[in-house]
Amino acid sequence: MNRAYVRVSTIEQNEARQIKELEQHNIDVWYQEKISGKNTDRPEFKKMMEESEPGDVIYIHDFSRLARSTKDLLDIVETLNNRGIHLVSNKENIDTSTATGKLMLTMIGAINEFERVNMLERQREGIEIAKSSGKYNGRFKDISIDDLKSGYEAYKNGHMTKTLLAKKLGITRSTLDRKLREESLI
Repeated sequence: MNRAYVRVSTIEQNEARQIKELEQHNIDVWYQEKISGKNTDRPEFKKMMEESEPGDVIYIHDFSRLARSTKDLLDIVETLNNRGIHLVSNKENIDTSTATGKLMLTMIGAINEFERVNMLERQREGIEIAKSSGKYNGRFKDISIDDLKSGYEAYKNGHMTKTLLAKKLGITRSTLDRKLREESLI
């Protein structure tokens, strides 16, 4: 069975271009949704994954419609391959049922992994430079729960504002609110 997955990120976007491109494949079942692709927790995506059977082909306009990250894409393709389901992407001209398609997907994964390692290395180098010049002290400041609770009591009693409390603790207002929620104080 030929299945098609069509996704746009927002309600304002139009999926007509994707549909037009995929119609050439004699699609039996369409899965369409207007939702972010930031993860795989999407109703129509889940439905497609559940309903697809061995021998089916899933057509997509391009890989970005199926997954935002190469890791997610490779995980999805591996799941489909293990179930005997093929994936065809129009834009990238990749068909996972062919040796060339499998090779191209592996190369995309390798390039992504290489770029991820390089990005992390650049990030570590940047942090080291920032630390050596005194501009980086770490991601989050540790706050004593006792200081947080006593400061919050002072706020509740009208002795200080949240802004002043955050400043006293050396954190931002949004971090203060998050910490207060984490400790179930608000």
